[in-house]
Amino acid sequence: MKTTYNFNAGPCVLPKEAVKAGIEALQDFNNTGMSVIEISHRSKDWEAVMNECRTLWKELLQIPDNYEILFLGGGASLQFCMVPMNLLEKKAAYLDTGVWAKKALKEAKAFGEIVIVASSAESTYNYVPKKYTIPADADYFHITTNNTIYGTEIHTDMDSPVLLVADMSSDIMSRPVDVSKYAMIYGGAQKNVGPAGVTFVIIRKDILGKVSRHIPSMLDYRIHIEGESMYNTPPVFPIFIMTQTLKWLKKLGGLTAIHKINREKAELLYAEIDRNPLFRGTAAKEDRSLMNICFVMAQGRESLEAEFLDFAKSRGMVGIKGHRSVGGFRASVYNACPKESVQALVDCMREFEKIHK
Repeated sequence: MKTTYNFNAGPCVLPKEAVKAGIEALQDFNNTGMSVIEISHRSKDWEAVMNECRTLWKELLQIPDNYEILFLGGGASLQFCMVPMNLLEKKAAYLDTGVWAKKALKEAKAFGEIVIVASSAESTYNYVPKKYTIPADADYFHITTNNTIYGTEIHTDMDSPVLLVADMSSDIMSRPVDVSKYAMIYGGAQKNVGPAGVTFVIIRKDILGKVSRHIPSMLDYRIHIEGESMYNTPPVFPIFIMTQTLKWLKKLGGLTAIHKINREKAELLYAEIDRNPLFRGTAAKEDRSLMNICFVMAQGRESLEAEFLDFAKSRGMVGIKGHRSVGGFRASVYNACPKESVQALVDCMREFEKIHK
């Protein structure tokens, strides 16, 4: 098999164990003689998978008992409207740190007043705003903890005077999280915990049922809680692979262990970006993401961008082209991206440097 170093921003690189288990389950799930994508989602065999997946989420994140875990469709983008539909009565506050945060607040405007407490748009979202005031009368405060396009990340669990809602699509399960500080955490699985097709929602039960508007059944968190994420047929294969991915993560040592690995990978690549005269980082150093490492050619060397992309591709690098809105390069080093891949990219950058000294 061709050696490939996968830095795609999503769908993400998955643990080999999860992929292997998926292949086996597609052929014969749990000795049923049927594929995992053929079985009834009401069968005991499938209910066991759902229960195992919930248990792994609870164990790994130490989720308190007063929270529910949902597995839904529609991606994080559907949550941009489900969150305000279920939680926004009069006013909500949003922190604008990138494209996805901006899309979330745009959807919320259809349901009530939106206050943007701070934004880093004026500097192309290359930092996370620090000094702002969260309105005490807001129904909730929404943040996007990791910004895939610009390579910034909120590294700590903040205190909020109102309900804190977080889109953690691209850094969930990459570090320990104090779930009790959040009223709700949501995200698409395809960055760190599985393939595209399933969305996770962690929500405190007591925050629901407070709005006066009618909520359609498919968009009502209470309906999905009552139906145990099976109000309609769940995305069975993505949930199966997510379960296998979380089993791999638990076996690895959980979130403390993966956080250490993620720091080592990021530090290795950032050190080379800072050292190599051909490249420069784009995010403020204190806000650099551990998941999405963004960089460009150094000033005066911009003409080498296309050449480096071709050079990296010839060395087996996949997915390092920056988002089309910003250009440059982006290496997404999610949980299952091995340190060997990061070292291969560093070696590639050093080799390119020798050519252009």
